[in-house]
Amino acid sequence: MPDRARSAGRFGPIEWATASRPRPGEQLCGDQAVAVDVDGAAALFGVLDGLGHGPAAAGAAVAGVEALANARKERLEVLVALSHRVLTGTRGAAMSLARIDFETSKLSWTGIGNVRANLVAKSVGGVQVRSSARLVGGIVGYRIPETRPAQVVSMRTGDLLLITSDGISEDYLDHLDFAASAVDIAEQVLAKHAKETDDAMVLAARHRGIST
Repeated sequence: MPDRARSAGRFGPIEWATASRPRPGEQLCGDQAVAVDVDGAAALFGVLDGLGHGPAAAGAAVAGVEALANARKERLEVLVALSHRVLTGTRGAAMSLARIDFETSKLSWTGIGNVRANLVAKSVGGVQVRSSARLVGGIVGYRIPETRPAQVVSMRTGDLLLITSDGISEDYLDHLDFAASAVDIAEQVLAKHAKETDDAMVLAARHRGIST
């Protein structure tokens, strides 16, 4: 069983966690997450999926994460363009990014490739997908479409942002334990829905409300 990696924390009202593991047989994971505070006013989250698996995929994803963390104050459109420049000459990556503004509870997000991002809420019938990031085709570092403004939606107290690489099966929401903590959700999704044929990454971020 490949070693799993975990991280967790809280930025303002957002409780977050990540869980990942490399493809069985590999030592390095080509799926990497970024989770950084932006001057106490916002949080930047994202998942980069380096193409393929192994050291080359991991190198591309790690380089992208470092660039994003260093430029965290920039708009998402700028971050996409920056990542594209940084990853030129690498294996390249698929990527989805999300920025949550604490004061307005606005979620801005964008994605290139197949890293899915969903905003979900509890409903009478189980889990309701309130919104999904619009993904466009391309490979960051190789070819991306013309940059366009990020999609913006409202994030309510209790809402859960989930960003998953394509190493997580698409049906992972069907049995989601919505009441669990972000840490437990990330761990459970990885344990139950990671594919044996690929690296896998889950990022969970829940809006816990702003204390008064």
